[in-house]
Parts: sequence; C-alpha cells; structure tokens
Amino acid sequence: MDNKEMRLQLYMARCGVASRRKCEDIISQGRVSVNGKIIMTPGTKVTEEDSVKMDNRLIRPAKKKIYLVLHKPSKFLCSTEDPDGRSLAIDLISPAIKQRVYNVGRLDYLTSGLIFFTNDGDFAKKITHPSSHVEKEYVVTTKKEIPLELMENFKKGIYVGDEFFKLKSYKLNGSNSVNIVLEEGKNRELRKVFQSKNINVKKVHRIRIGGVKLTGLNSGHFRNLTEREIRSLQKDSNSAADKNKRKFTSKQRK
Repeated sequence: MDNKEMRLQLYMARCGVASRRKCEDIISQGRVSVNGKIIMTPGTKVTEEDSVKMDNRLIRPAKKKIYLVLHKPSKFLCSTEDPDGRSLAIDLISPAIKQRVYNVGRLDYLTSGLIFFTNDGDFAKKITHPSSHVEKEYVVTTKKEIPLELMENFKKGIYVGDEFFKLKSYKLNGSNSVNIVLEEGKNRELRKVFQSKNINVKKVHRIRIGGVKLTGLNSGHFRNLTEREIRSLQKDSNSAADKNKRKFTSKQRK
C-alpha cells in the first residue's frame, strides 16, 4: 500500500480489522484514534504514515493477504465477541492463524455451512456488495411440506413485512427440502420467508459461494482458498459490476 490518502474505514479493512461497514460502526463507537485524536466520523482521510489505533492498539496494513473458507457448524456466531458467551466462528480459526482475519458476510447463529474469512477489505467488499451478484447456494430443510407456489412467488419476489426478498433459482429435493440460490442474501432471509407461511425451518446449510463448494471440508474445519478460486471469485464480481455499469450507462443514454 502506498501513502495516498484513503478513507479511515478502508484503511482499517486493509489492516484486517473487519469489513468496511463494520469498521464504520467501530469508528462511530469512538474506538479509533488517528495521531492521538479520537475519530468518530467515517470517511476521515488517513495515510500509512498516520498513527491509527483501535482500542488503543496500533493497527497496520496486513502484509500478507489471507483467504480462508470455513465449514461453520450450527450454533456458532459470526462476530468478534458475544456478551452472552456463545461460541464464535472465529475461534475455530484463530488458534492456527495468528494474523487478524474477519468473516466475509455472515451466516446466522443456527445456520451452518460455507463462509469466508480474510484480511483483504477489497476482496470482502467485492464478495458481499449487492452489485457483485455472487451466487450463494443453500439447502433448506423444513418440518412441513414446501409449497411449490411459495417457491414460485419467492422467485418472482416476495414481501415479508416491509422487506423484499427474491431468489435466483431453486430445485426441490423432495417434499421437505430445497436448494435455493441467492445473489444478495439478507439477514435471516430464508428463515423469514418460510416462517411467513408458518413453515418451521429445521436446517439452513450453505454449500456454495460463487464457484467455491463446501465438498470435502468437515464441520468446524477450514482451509485456504486456492489461487484459482480467488481469481474466479474476483472475476465473477468484476464481470457483474461491469455489466451493471453498462446497464446504467445505457439507461442514461436513453
């Protein structure tokens, strides 16, 4: 990284603190100082020459980029801390990885499956930003039979309260199981959609992000993403962003 000015939350993300959005929250909580002065406004410009501290600890840009895929078990929280003392997904990684890493997106407490951890803020943003349209595939198992009508409505787009949800594709595996592909994925989206029709969800399990599959990775274990997988994910997100940009430009011309 050079000494050009950048936004504080971006600097923090490149230091492996958390995603840019999470870093904005940390800044707003008054936990970050620049050259001895507490900063509470995200967007403040800094360079590598500045002394940036979080919780009074100096943070520096990560020299080595780390990209991990974890098979998260159910009842593990995607967070750096929990006041209720629940098990943390990061604790499955931290004993073996000394560098600071954080989860890319989230899986809720009860949901199991594939999730990435990294210290690369740019990578995390590309994977999680809605404009990237990176596919996430889940297997949902329910207690009641899954109505075909619900899946078709979900594919067209469905409101649950004030929230709008839409899947990309689905494949029924029987009366009580379905594979669902999302491109954005909102907080507890799948559970909310099924529960809106009084269908209790037994299990939500993510099996794929982009071209990366969970195959062969035991629950609670993690591995490094391969160079090929990283390039594929970045290529997919860049292609989607370029496509959206062309659509926007075309609309402006019209």
